[in-house]
Amino acid sequence: MFAHNLRIAWKSLLRSRGLSFLILLGIALGIALSTTFAAARHSFARDPIPEKSRVLRYVRLDSWDPKNAYPGDGANTLPPQVTYRDMKGLMASKIPVRQTGTFKTALYVFPDPKVARPFQETVRVCFADFFPMFLAPFRYGAAWDAKADEAAEPVAVITKEMNEKLFGGSNSVGRTLRLGERDFRVVGVLDAWLPSVKFYDLTQGQAQAPENIFIPFAWFQPLKLFTFGNSDGWGPSPAAPGIEGLLTSEQTWIQMWVELPDAAAVAAYRSFLDAYALEERRRGRFLRPLNNRLSTIAELMDDFKVVPKEATTLLVVSLLFLAICSVNLVGLLLGKFLARAPEVGVRRALGASRFDIFVQHIVECELIGLVGGLAGIGLSVGMLALLNVVMKAQGIRPDFFGLDAPMVGLSILLALAAGFVAGAYPAWRTCQLPPAVHLKVS
Repeated sequence: MFAHNLRIAWKSLLRSRGLSFLILLGIALGIALSTTFAAARHSFARDPIPEKSRVLRYVRLDSWDPKNAYPGDGANTLPPQVTYRDMKGLMASKIPVRQTGTFKTALYVFPDPKVARPFQETVRVCFADFFPMFLAPFRYGAAWDAKADEAAEPVAVITKEMNEKLFGGSNSVGRTLRLGERDFRVVGVLDAWLPSVKFYDLTQGQAQAPENIFIPFAWFQPLKLFTFGNSDGWGPSPAAPGIEGLLTSEQTWIQMWVELPDAAAVAAYRSFLDAYALEERRRGRFLRPLNNRLSTIAELMDDFKVVPKEATTLLVVSLLFLAICSVNLVGLLLGKFLARAPEVGVRRALGASRFDIFVQHIVECELIGLVGGLAGIGLSVGMLALLNVVMKAQGIRPDFFGLDAPMVGLSILLALAAGFVAGAYPAWRTCQLPPAVHLKVS
């Protein structure tokens, strides 16, 4: 019976092509806008690492000025990063199965003159645990180990893109990479790795791609590296200039991550953070009320407002636009259905029930919604591509916005819902007329 109704619906669309086109266009425009803004919001909001978001925690401490809270939404606002001395103190804990302090910097790369001229490149400074914590996949080689962290070995991990640029895409493990005035040995080449947002560093540009070069944290001091991202600080000027003063200052510039496998480990680490803060208070620091935070990725994304308010607002507006389109199509569908009164009258006279007539017309409405929805999805792909062009022009990764399976599924559901909303009353109205009226018209 469904196949029969579907065949009748298709013939009805072809019979009045002009009117059908107008109805399909209304559905398509509504779906295009709602899908585009739903996908844009989803690109920011989706879990960037679902395999490990349950066990990863971001650490923040209130080491700020006791006289003034950190600028923000309230008295409990925390600095978004930690100081170097606090990172060192936290790294002493044995509770996490993995942990890393990390920050972004920049260095000049000196490739083979036959390959390219020297250029400046952003570099991620981190510990060996960074790669297994964040599931960074390797194409060649592997990450350095803890011994390389301790001994400050001149080793580096590079991305697939950097490997293609410097070494033609071949296995470059063991080859030399000159950064600044130092030679580093490539120990690993990452495979394609592009989280939905750069969750491991939300302090600057969550839509940016990961850095192309990674080196051990211990090299920040010999190379005199400072963050190429955001930093905040308070208190008197450092006692020593440059990096030496930074080591003991209240400047916050390091992102601190830990991996805690279960609730017991989370509770133990919270206790460790409180004990650490109280010990620092005895030394004259952390004079504000105890306020440590161990955030999940979802909590962190909410605190850092990764999802722009504008994205949510535009999504709501686009859904309202789709609803208005659906309501405005009621009149067109009502006229289209009532024009077929003789056909409906004959079917009723031959024994078709009101429910059968209603279902037939609803199937037609849903077919209209589905075809219009598919056209809307196609338009949405183009609109998202245009947004990516804008992102690329601003120096941000050019593939941030896109449609995945959940968004395509949502679009189809919205299209079917729009078809039902637009056609429910016309279908009901059509099946309510007595068969005699239809036959008289015929």
